[in-house]
Amino acid sequence: MIHQKRRKELLSQLDKDALVIVTTNPEQLRNGDVYYPFRADSDFWYLTGFGEPESVAVFSHKSYTVFLRDRDKAREIWDGKRLGIDDAPKTLKSDQAFSISLIKQELPKLIAKAKTVYYNSKPSKIDVKINKHLSNYQSLTPFLHEMRLSKDNDEIKHMQNAVDISIKAHEMAMKQTKEGVYEYEIASIFDGYFRKNNSQHAYTPIVAGGKNACVLHYIENNKPLKEGDLLLIDAGCEVEGYASDITRTFPISGKFSDAQKQIYQLVLDAQLQAIQSIKPGNNVSKPHQIASNTIRKGLIKLGLLEDDKELSEFYMHGTGHWLGLDVHDVGEYKQANSHRKFEPGMVTTVEPGIYIRKSDKINPVYWNIGIRIEDDVLVTKTGNKVLSQALAKEIDDIELLMR
Repeated sequence: MIHQKRRKELLSQLDKDALVIVTTNPEQLRNGDVYYPFRADSDFWYLTGFGEPESVAVFSHKSYTVFLRDRDKAREIWDGKRLGIDDAPKTLKSDQAFSISLIKQELPKLIAKAKTVYYNSKPSKIDVKINKHLSNYQSLTPFLHEMRLSKDNDEIKHMQNAVDISIKAHEMAMKQTKEGVYEYEIASIFDGYFRKNNSQHAYTPIVAGGKNACVLHYIENNKPLKEGDLLLIDAGCEVEGYASDITRTFPISGKFSDAQKQIYQLVLDAQLQAIQSIKPGNNVSKPHQIASNTIRKGLIKLGLLEDDKELSEFYMHGTGHWLGLDVHDVGEYKQANSHRKFEPGMVTTVEPGIYIRKSDKINPVYWNIGIRIEDDVLVTKTGNKVLSQALAKEIDDIELLMR
């Protein structure tokens, strides 16, 4: 079982008498008596594969204990079956299981046997109870998040599956985009296709037409699409907890204007060059350096940027981030105050962009052009693999797809 293997690998990095405590998220109230759909904490899911709320896993080199909710006939009529205490050891491969209501009594006994406790506290009722029994503990983050940074074959399979589903939804969106359609109508394509394929959004989608694309985290998604504008869509699903993260920008009319082509090709060139730099041994900051330099030179050539002017007026975010169980996944970008090197198994996004707001200093043909192109890239032993390569991003390919 993969989760047993991960717990064992984690413990191999800790003290011989170490105890690890991991908790999951509580259910979150949306309004009234309505709750948000539950999603397990990523660290907890990574180590246990258990998807119920109000759960705690406690393990050492000698034993594995799970605290979880009791079976409850009345609640299960409303909310569905719970795993329960009796079935937990067999299903979760634990040595013992206790009701979460007994954590005050049983957890101190487990802690008393440990020399060092490793734990990441969170602001939940369960964590408050745990903290009362801990006078001191070590952070689990440096060990666990370093493990999560390198993906195994099963994780990559889930991520590729999420990417493939997202690609199909993006293609459907491109084909159905036209003037007068509302952003939320395009967003609904992703809602439906993700659910149809037993997946869910990895993050709130961005469907931004025209000037809305110059708002980096635009999520209102409620404006009509206009002829002559571009549409930027940043959307990806997650499968078995693993995220995809893809952005495409394309003309609502199906054909780029000359000005849009100029900016789009500049972003695409920056992205392709950045992707080429992703390989084992290269500095993780290199893609951003390459993309920034390419965009800077291109904007200067177009007369939109002066040599000594800050690029951040047009490009104000990083070129990528780790991807995994979280869309902005865990893992340090630096080691010993220096940028780390790419290693096989890492997955990063590559997402340069240019955002040109209305300004008296800028030629009006470029006003309200917001373009971002984002792909998910796996670092391999010999270079990289673009997991989302199948989705059109060349100008001719996008226009052909939309026709």
